[in-house]
Amino acid sequence: MSGFVDVLALLAVAILVIARQFRTQRMEADKRWWVVPGVLIFLAVREPGLLDPGHRTASGLLLGAELLVALVTGLGWAWTTRVWTTPDGAVWNRGTKASVLVWIIGIALRAGLLGLGAAFGLHQDTSGLLLGLAVTLLVRSGILAWRVQGPHPARGQSAAYGEGVPQPSWKERV
Repeated sequence: MSGFVDVLALLAVAILVIARQFRTQRMEADKRWWVVPGVLIFLAVREPGLLDPGHRTASGLLLGAELLVALVTGLGWAWTTRVWTTPDGAVWNRGTKASVLVWIIGIALRAGLLGLGAAFGLHQDTSGLLLGLAVTLLVRSGILAWRVQGPHPARGQSAAYGEGVPQPSWKERV
């Protein structure tokens, strides 16, 4: 992919993700939470410019730092996202003010890493940023999927009568 297309793809995904995180969203029990990050990882690693050929060690260390920042950003974003269940059994989520802080810190750290790489004269391709975004989304999605599963009865124990049956959100009057 050309650099211009990479930048457009990064901007589109980032705008979509940031805009969606502050809207209340219903979470589905979807087993495909890893597909979008997986596609982004594939797009990032298929390009040969992930590491600078003249400075493999330094660019590898910089990429490792980028992935560490992405991992921590994904963890912070997942744990600062509010998740709740309505009486009808639907699970909802929404980003909080702390999620904004996590994003600001993550973006500042990534910008600092880009500046550090430029100061050392490393050629940096956008595939490193795309890979970092994919790792952030993968970690966040995985933790939210894990959080949504919730506590389950221990093996050998039966559920209480009516457990798992959605209750109406209104009361009947007799």
